Amino acid sequence: MAIQTIQTTPIDGQRPGTSGLRKKVGVFQQAHYLENFVQSVFDTLGDLSGKTLVLGGDGRFHNRAAIRTILKMAAANGVARVLVGRGGILSTPAVSCVIRKYEAMGGIILSASHNPGGPDGDFGIKYNIGNGGPAPEAVTEAIYQRTTTITSYRISDAPDLDIDHGGRSYVEQMQVEVIDPVDDYAQLMEQLFDFDAIRKLFAGGFTMRFDAMHAVAGPYAKAIIEGRLGAPEGTVINCVPREDFGGGHPDPNPVNAAELIELMARDDAPDFGAASDGDADRNMIVGRKFDVTPSDSLAILAANAQVAPGYRGGIAGIARSMPTSRAADRVAAALGIPCYETPTGWKYFGTLLDAGLATLCGEESYGTGSNHVREKDGVWAVLFWLNLLAVKGQSVQQIVEEHWQRFGRNYYSRHDYEGIDAHAAKVLMDDLRVKLAAMQGVEMNHYTVDFADDFEYTDPVDGSKAAQQGIRIVMTDGSRIVYRLSGTGTEGATLRVYLERYEADPEQHHIPTQQALAALIAIADSVASIAYNTGRSNPTVIT
Repeated sequence: MAIQTIQTTPIDGQRPGTSGLRKKVGVFQQAHYLENFVQSVFDTLGDLSGKTLVLGGDGRFHNRAAIRTILKMAAANGVARVLVGRGGILSTPAVSCVIRKYEAMGGIILSASHNPGGPDGDFGIKYNIGNGGPAPEAVTEAIYQRTTTITSYRISDAPDLDIDHGGRSYVEQMQVEVIDPVDDYAQLMEQLFDFDAIRKLFAGGFTMRFDAMHAVAGPYAKAIIEGRLGAPEGTVINCVPREDFGGGHPDPNPVNAAELIELMARDDAPDFGAASDGDADRNMIVGRKFDVTPSDSLAILAANAQVAPGYRGGIAGIARSMPTSRAADRVAAALGIPCYETPTGWKYFGTLLDAGLATLCGEESYGTGSNHVREKDGVWAVLFWLNLLAVKGQSVQQIVEEHWQRFGRNYYSRHDYEGIDAHAAKVLMDDLRVKLAAMQGVEMNHYTVDFADDFEYTDPVDGSKAAQQGIRIVMTDGSRIVYRLSGTGTEGATLRVYLERYEADPEQHHIPTQQALAALIAIADSVASIAYNTGRSNPTVIT
């Protein structure tokens, strides 16, 4: 074995987005593409001697090849030890768990989350720091700047390691330990939730379907829900991770998880349904003939946190992304705790969690989590709901409606316009920014604008700032329209339009969501000239 220094040149377009660097598989397969980025990570981190790195991914196409390359590069750059998930598998929240448990310097996660996989699909890579969370912007910017000046990378010519069996081996002087991808994570879940109560729930005839969508949540859900909690075999479906996610789109929403939605709409549906995404950090919660919005899920878990042993001491605060509905704000006010409004991106929750200012966090894009790790966590959210159902002895629908009775209902929806022309999307947002100053006090479709702005954020812990995080039009009654361009796709641009209206009257809590929001939808389309700017008369996806 020998360490080689390979000459290279910078490759354009390697700036990480909100969730790392994501491109088509074919891009990552280009000569030096992955290597340039990984070397830039190692160069940014500095002296790696004596340090431990965690490595794993969601099992999508190119995962194994990338892991082989990264192991050889880590050895060549002086990393002392790498913990890698067996078969190259580690869910994103499990990587965070392992980093924190073993006090690693950080971890490299190979995933494009909820994006499609396969040879023609997407691939991604990101670095998580020592607290287990996504690297902050200062680190990702330093990595990007290094990609623009890189001239060489270091790699060992060692043979490929067997990563399909547990145990220790070496690449150069670096120890590689292949670990069970589930065990550490499952132990953490047992500390947080009342597994005995959930076992009794299943023993009493409670039924459930968890759709792992042929993604990385499958092994975790199978081992914990069917294995440790005693749910009947077959409770977890589509549980074997596949490189192309079975040809599906591993995004847990009513469109892409149609199989589960159809099942839960039947008269003989299970009591509880759930799904997770490509890397197991997102979740969808469904009752029998009843969907739960991610915003409501966060608020309900916060309001009932005491049912879980890990949260019986109370929660310090709640954090939510700006586009997420204000349902959690109402819970925080009732509990007398703060609710922080951050930009979209889980990295913005990290400082709040580390400082003990927040305990539960959530985003409207089916992401919920807590201070147990520094990533959103799909399986955790499902287990929290199971704990809640076991303690309350009510159906999903009853729990949600009881919550609305107490706090009111925040009608909420997201309209996505996917794959639109990037230039057209930019023009739309720029035009909106020009209009903002003149909007205050304007009446629109029976609403009056209270204020309109482009959301800016100053971190209350470290003082870091983020600008242009989404355009808000807020009405005098608190209703909102939010426009934002997503940074998680790999083709074109995705315009997300968020709509929210609060309803206190319980007699008005059962209006179909799109009907309840119809006036706001019309305003949103008109103000932004969506059809004219995008060429789309309807959203691609409505959630």
